[in-house]
Amino acid sequence: MKKADKKTPEEKKDKVKHWLKEFGTILGIFLVLNSFVLASFVVPTGSMENEIMTGDFLLVNKFVFGGTTPRTIPFTNIRLPHFKLPAFWNVEKGDVIVFAFPGMRDEVEPEIFAYYLKRAVALSGDTLEIRNRVLFVNGKPAPLPRNIKFNSGIIKPFGIGDFRIFPPNEPYNEDNYGPIRIPKEGDVIALTPSNYHKWIIFIKREGHQVEFINGTVIINGSAANHYTVERDYVFGMGDNRDNSLDSRFWGFIPVDEIVGKPLFVYWSWNTDIPISKIFAKLGSLKFNRIGRFIK
Repeated sequence: MKKADKKTPEEKKDKVKHWLKEFGTILGIFLVLNSFVLASFVVPTGSMENEIMTGDFLLVNKFVFGGTTPRTIPFTNIRLPHFKLPAFWNVEKGDVIVFAFPGMRDEVEPEIFAYYLKRAVALSGDTLEIRNRVLFVNGKPAPLPRNIKFNSGIIKPFGIGDFRIFPPNEPYNEDNYGPIRIPKEGDVIALTPSNYHKWIIFIKREGHQVEFINGTVIINGSAANHYTVERDYVFGMGDNRDNSLDSRFWGFIPVDEIVGKPLFVYWSWNTDIPISKIFAKLGSLKFNRIGRFIK
């Protein structure tokens, strides 16, 4: 029997280099596709029930709204400057969107970077109002999502404000809200001592320093009685209207922070069950969810 030839150190080194090169190529292709074309999103909450359920794994089309380079260092919460490609499709009313969470109502930036999932119910320049749970956009009732969900039969009347609501100090609640205009690039907002509190976080999120000194609004060191909006925005709401923290509570979503549109459910199971309990995990598979298109 002929003995196999032993590989020389140089041949072993070349094999390792070849393997690393192939791995690097595959990783590079994956990162490009994940950044600019398609990505996965795992649904952590029930805010979009019954259209999208907790534990659904969604395939997200990032190409349609303009993919971006990574927004954070992988496996960390450290944010990176990012580049966004031009969008090939504009967000439309009723679209389900994945976006970078802008932060809670009183935060300029969120403590933890995260992607959220909501339905865009109103666009830049629209006027939104909720009257006894009925959503109106530009004075007309908005079409209801096919799987909209209300948990409570009690409607909070107008004037009974919720301290969590956006903007702060308004007599709004999740059932009776507005009217409020969704900001559009170029809009001019009058600033007064009485409405300053509504816009301070908004202006800071657009990258400006804002102060209120002796009854005067100061933006970037200069007195200002108005502010010109620099970005377009949408208003997002969950289909599970009584169990969704959304734009009613933390404000508008910048269009340039929208990263994609979910296409369909490719997997679904109970994400609370640890993978160590593999049989229970597999037993939680929701076969009726797999392959379901998102509308």
